[in-house]
Amino acid sequence: MSRHSAPDHDQRRAGLRAWSALLLAAVFEIVFTLSTGQSKGFTLLLPSLITIASAACATIFLSVALKSLDVGIGYVVWTGIGSVGTVVFGAVFFGETLTFFKCVCFAAIIGGVIGLKLTSGESPAPDAMSDRLTLR
Repeated sequence: MSRHSAPDHDQRRAGLRAWSALLLAAVFEIVFTLSTGQSKGFTLLLPSLITIASAACATIFLSVALKSLDVGIGYVVWTGIGSVGTVVFGAVFFGETLTFFKCVCFAAIIGGVIGLKLTSGESPAPDAMSDRLTLR
């Protein structure tokens, strides 16, 4: 017999899917931000198309993640990874300045993201959430 019950296993799989979707959303957020800068105010076609497509993908994957994650946790993790990734890739690919103090701040953001992941609790069941949002 398995150590974990079927609902526990399903819940873990849903959590893994949510965090995977959130990571993909953050990757698309990084692409979106970097391509926005490269589009030169939407005057260059290819970077502009990449910007639009990556923004759509980032939003879609974020919405998938938020089916299971608290919106506050999901949003902070998404923007945290997106912010740090954008600065790191901007420095690597576009020669943007990366100072010691910026790195310290990014380490704080990464620490906060890890802390949020480790301390995130159960999200309310979808029915419970809709009960809270229903106007009576």
